[in-house]
Amino acid sequence: MPVSLSGQSVIVAGASSGIGRATAALLARAGCRVMASARRAGRLEQLRDELAREGRDIGIFAADAGDCAAMEALAAATVERFGRIDILVYATGNNVPDRSLERLTPKIWDWMVSVNLSGAYYLTQAVIPGMRAQGGGHLLYVSSISSKKPDVSGAAYQASKRGLNALAHAIRIEERQKGIRTTVINPGLVDTEILDKRPVRPDPELLAKALQPEDVAEVILDMLQLHPRAVVTDLDLMPTWIE
Repeated sequence: MPVSLSGQSVIVAGASSGIGRATAALLARAGCRVMASARRAGRLEQLRDELAREGRDIGIFAADAGDCAAMEALAAATVERFGRIDILVYATGNNVPDRSLERLTPKIWDWMVSVNLSGAYYLTQAVIPGMRAQGGGHLLYVSSISSKKPDVSGAAYQASKRGLNALAHAIRIEERQKGIRTTVINPGLVDTEILDKRPVRPDPELLAKALQPEDVAEVILDMLQLHPRAVVTDLDLMPTWIE
């Protein structure tokens, strides 16, 4: 039987669009106390206003995931508002059109790694001391099927997503005796704004077969509702009709 998440304090990083936005909304509707974060303050305000019309109050915190000080400030603001942090959902990620090795530059590489990987570490190291002190917590990272299956998403994207998976699994091994669980979800094609960063956007026929952000959010909710004695460590989520 699913465990109720009502009253649990959650940070959702990457909440301005796509999977992160859908997750923040779903968790708020499940009764969680949500702090939604992303770079785009206007998008966060829209999400807050939308949920307020449903009678649900969330916190918002505009911050760049690639900025360590900003991630530490996000964690501190969440503790100040809610008293603790029970769950972290790191759904921040990006890509660029200039992804092939012929066009990839050190500047692009550094930016991709900072957003897709370093930010996850920055925010994790900011929230995990409190989780240790309270005797538990759940860290959930949204990665990509590209972390497991070579494709044309580019070297920087694939390397950073593989690193994210490695980070999640290392944390699980080191922190499980302290009651801290980690889950990494590897979605296949999802119809989100990141597809606009492809050199060529997928055609409508392919997009009609893609996952929707809400599909991934529902799986995230299921993973978080498991009893504390159980954890899904690594899960691939693929569209039915796409290899």
